[in-house]
Amino acid sequence: MVRQVRRLIALAAGVLLAAVLTGPAHAGGPAQTAGPARVAVPAAPKPQPAGVDITGDRLAEPLRLRAATHPAAVLAVIDQVSWLGRTGSPSGPAAKDLGPKYTVVVFAGEIATQTYDLYPLAKGGPRVYRPAKQPGPSPKVKAGWFLGRLNMSESLRTAGVPLERQLDTVDTVGGGGVGGGERVNPDESLNPGRDLDETLGELQRLLLLNVGVMLVITLGLAGIALLIRRRTR
Repeated sequence: MVRQVRRLIALAAGVLLAAVLTGPAHAGGPAQTAGPARVAVPAAPKPQPAGVDITGDRLAEPLRLRAATHPAAVLAVIDQVSWLGRTGSPSGPAAKDLGPKYTVVVFAGEIATQTYDLYPLAKGGPRVYRPAKQPGPSPKVKAGWFLGRLNMSESLRTAGVPLERQLDTVDTVGGGGVGGGERVNPDESLNPGRDLDETLGELQRLLLLNVGVMLVITLGLAGIALLIRRRTR
């Protein structure tokens, strides 16, 4: 009897101990069994819209062009400087050969990031000068001179810079490095009537030359035949 009472007491104590130990786990079960907390990753910042400011010869105030209002002009101007390499020539043309100067400042949103000096009418072809000191967070670069695109003048003129129209180049955005423009043939060189006359003249001269050669060959053969005939008599 005593043994049975002891067994019941021990069993009750074990059940009570188990309830005490497992109670907090069940109470906090949902929080503990939940997966690891997810860390919110901030979204990547949206790229700021591009823009350019242009100052220089015969510009009373800066030209302020932004992608939202002048996308084609902004793209054409940035294309003039976006392809430059890390190093350029340490010296450029003489000052008297550079012509009008236009400073282009490239913006990302409202923050100036790059600046360049453009000389679209320089002797020997357009030139770009990149100063070592750049605005904003841009790292310091090495100053240098670069050959510009042939369509620089037309790109700036289209953007609003007071330049005369250059008839020897066409505006090709993204034309690729130096020589981005193409030479335009003068109208007289595209005259089909003149080309046809020249072609017919060449054919006539060729025909006369062939006739002359045939006559020489015929007379030669006739002379040889006559000589053979006299000797065989």
